[in-house]
Amino acid sequence: MRAINILLILLLIVMTWIGAFGGYYLKKASSFNINLERKEFMLRLMFGAFLYGASAILNILALKFLPYTVVFPLTSITYIWTMLISFFLLKERISGRKIIGVLLIVTGAFVLVS
Repeated sequence: MRAINILLILLLIVMTWIGAFGGYYLKKASSFNINLERKEFMLRLMFGAFLYGASAILNILALKFLPYTVVFPLTSITYIWTMLISFFLLKERISGRKIIGVLLIVTGAFVLVS
């Protein structure tokens, strides 16, 4: 595998990881009362939006070098990070059905790009 391909794969992984953490911070922002805890709310909201924006910029870079039919399906890796973040940081229960659903989505994405 060429070095550029490895870098592009790493770019896609980082992009999805940053996007998942953007969603996490937006979720954290939603837990604050905007009238009573405006500073905490705004910090998390702005950081979540920043991470989403950074992820979008990395997406644009990936699209410059890879076909859309490859990049977009591979963004489903975000579902893996989201599930891990939900479990470890938000202490959400992850059912077997959720795991199977994410595995099916990711498997389908890899079938599309292979």
